Amino acid sequence: MKKIALSALFAALLLCSCRGSNARQLTAEMACEAVNNYCHQTYDWSMAEENPDMMYVAMGSETETEYEVIFRSYTGAFVHFHVDKASGMARMVEQVPAMNLESEAGTINLFDYLGAAHD
Repeated sequence: MKKIALSALFAALLLCSCRGSNARQLTAEMACEAVNNYCHQTYDWSMAEENPDMMYVAMGSETETEYEVIFRSYTGAFVHFHVDKASGMARMVEQVPAMNLESEAGTINLFDYLGAAHD
C-alpha cells in the first residue's frame, strides 16, 4: 500500500513539473514583446522619433517550433530573430539587403526581456 501511495505521489509530481515547463513556452505575443523590449534597450530609436515607420518590430513567419520576429533599423538593415518556442532562445541574423550581406549576430534568451507578468 505504501509503494502505491509513493508511486502515485511521484507520478503526480512528475505531471505537475511537466505542466510547469509548458507554462514557460512563448506565445507569439510574448516573443514579439520580448524582441521589442530588447531592440528598444539595444538600439538608438531617436532617428525614428519624427518618422516612426523608419524602425519597427514585426512578426514574420511561424513554424511548429519557431517564431520569426523581424526588427528593421532606420538604416534599412534587418535583424531576424529566430525564436525557439520552447526554450525562448533567439538566434539573431543581421541582413543588409542593399549590400546583399547576411551574418549571424548571436543569441539571446527572450525570457530575459519579458515583463514580470510572464515570469
